[in-house]
Amino acid sequence: MKKLCVLMCLVLPIISAFSQEIQEQSFVVNIEVPVRVFRGDTFAGDLSIDDFEVLEDGIPQKIEAVYLINKRNVERSEEKKRFTPETRRNFYLFFEITAYDPRIELGIKYFIQNVLVPSDNLMIVTPMKTYRMKSKTFEMMPKDKVVKQLVGIIRKDAMVGSSEYKSIIDDIAGVASSLSAALNPTTKGETDITALDDTGSDMTRGMSIEEQIEMYSVLLSKLDSIRRVDQKKLLNFADYLKDSVGQKHVFMFYQKEFIPQIEPKILDQTMSELNDRPDIVHKLTEVMSLYRREVTFDVTTVQQAFADSSIAIHFLFLTNPPQQKYGVHFEEHSEDIFSAFTQMSSATGGFSESSMNPDFLMRKAVEASENYYLLYYSPSEYKSDGKFREIKVRVKRQGHQVSHRAGYFAN
Repeated sequence: MKKLCVLMCLVLPIISAFSQEIQEQSFVVNIEVPVRVFRGDTFAGDLSIDDFEVLEDGIPQKIEAVYLINKRNVERSEEKKRFTPETRRNFYLFFEITAYDPRIELGIKYFIQNVLVPSDNLMIVTPMKTYRMKSKTFEMMPKDKVVKQLVGIIRKDAMVGSSEYKSIIDDIAGVASSLSAALNPTTKGETDITALDDTGSDMTRGMSIEEQIEMYSVLLSKLDSIRRVDQKKLLNFADYLKDSVGQKHVFMFYQKEFIPQIEPKILDQTMSELNDRPDIVHKLTEVMSLYRREVTFDVTTVQQAFADSSIAIHFLFLTNPPQQKYGVHFEEHSEDIFSAFTQMSSATGGFSESSMNPDFLMRKAVEASENYYLLYYSPSEYKSDGKFREIKVRVKRQGHQVSHRAGYFAN
């Protein structure tokens, strides 16, 4: 599987133009800001228009209206100027997973039976394909059958779509195990404590240490290339979502990555003992540098694009445990994705959480997303110069946590 191939290769049609920045004939620009406010873990649903403050690029703004939304319903409104909030919902469920967890079915079942209604739009994105639910699906089949179909799709695509990725991981583990034995002969013959197949012996049979290290390097580079994030595709996806009418929620399930490497103690011992082989020490040092994971796209640029499109990204990090193999250390290397998408979630007013249980993550994300306020204001000094305007929403009451999109482009 090409990690993050969903975001790298997603090609979607652009539908009828619609903007969260509503321009009237009088050239007054009204800005809509979905805002979520919590006291601890509880949504604060008792706030009034006077409890909010909005600043744009540090300048206080006059709030024209505030609407309290529950799911798709306007529960309460305070208007100095009348608006018509668009509360229809667009859901995008991304599954960036390499191993299917049966608890995903529980999360899907909860979402279909308790959250989704016929007027909502749903798109499921797997490592293989993008699926859009038909508008009359619930008229054609019962919800339990819908759940069964969706779960079948996610399970199959996770298995097929991750095959290349898992194959490379297995190959790296095999070569790392073989190198550990070659670098530290005292480990030969010791019991392997894992259920993993020892593919290293077949792959590296007859190879010198230098050749094994070279194979190790090639495999790590190949792994890095298939998980690289394409910034252009991310920006195209943000543009597509901007043109979608209504509130937009991206639920992204991403599985923690563990990359196999030579057992650190064996590596350290080898590096200290091979004073007479600086060539091997140099090659090993180069290989280990390939484990560093750096963000491959401009996070700020992508954050601003998603914030401008008024998308709430809910980043749901699945903390699956590592495998075990003697002589091989499985170390987490999700830091680039975790850091970037946690920041993107925050910049869009979304929710982020980590857990081994996808059902728990689904329920928490739904709970965090279903209640919110829609604030409207007209920028006091609007200039259509294409620059990004930073939005800051504050609550005057103490002890509240506020999340909202970071701003918009003044186009």
